[in-house]
Amino acid sequence: MQIIKPHLSLNVHDIEASVTFYEKVFGVSPTKRRPGYAKFDLVEPALNLTMQQAPRTGVNASHFGVQVASSGDVLEAKQHFERAGLATFTEDDVSCCYAVQDKVWVEDPDGNAWEVFVVKADADVMTERDATGKAVTAPSDAPCCAEHEPPASEWVAGFCCRRLSAEHACFPQSGTTNR
Repeated sequence: MQIIKPHLSLNVHDIEASVTFYEKVFGVSPTKRRPGYAKFDLVEPALNLTMQQAPRTGVNASHFGVQVASSGDVLEAKQHFERAGLATFTEDDVSCCYAVQDKVWVEDPDGNAWEVFVVKADADVMTERDATGKAVTAPSDAPCCAEHEPPASEWVAGFCCRRLSAEHACFPQSGTTNR
C-alpha cells in the first residue's frame, strides 16, 4: 500500500478564524475553500488537514485518516482490517469534502473514526444530497443525516464521517457496512 500522507479533519466553530490561524501556522493559503470548509494539502509537513464549520460539542476532531495512492490501496487496507477482525465500512465513488473518493472506515475503542481513502476527482459539493437536501443513502432517522442540523448533544462527527459503533444509528453517508 502506497501511503501518501496522514489526514486530520477538524470541526471548527469559526472557519474564517481557523483558516487565518492555520495560514499563519503553515505559511500558506488553503488549497481548497468552499462555504464552511477549508483544506490545507501540505507537502511539508506531509499532511492533509481539512476543517468544516460545525456546532460546538466538546469534540473538535471530526475524524482521522490516511490518504493512499489508489483504490487498490483502499481495498488492501480493507482486507488488512478484516483479517485483523475489525468492523469496516466502505464507500465507493462518494462525494465527500468536495472530492470524489473511495474509502474504508474503522473505529478505535474510544469511538475515533479512521478512514483510509483515495481522492479520485474534485467535486462541487461537500456531500451528495437528494432534492430534499438529505444526504444520499443516509438513514433518514440518523441524527447526523437529518434534514436539519441536530442539537449539539446529538451531533456525532464531521459531515462525511459517522460513528460505526453498534449503539449509533448513523453510518457513513453511502455504501453498506461490513460487520
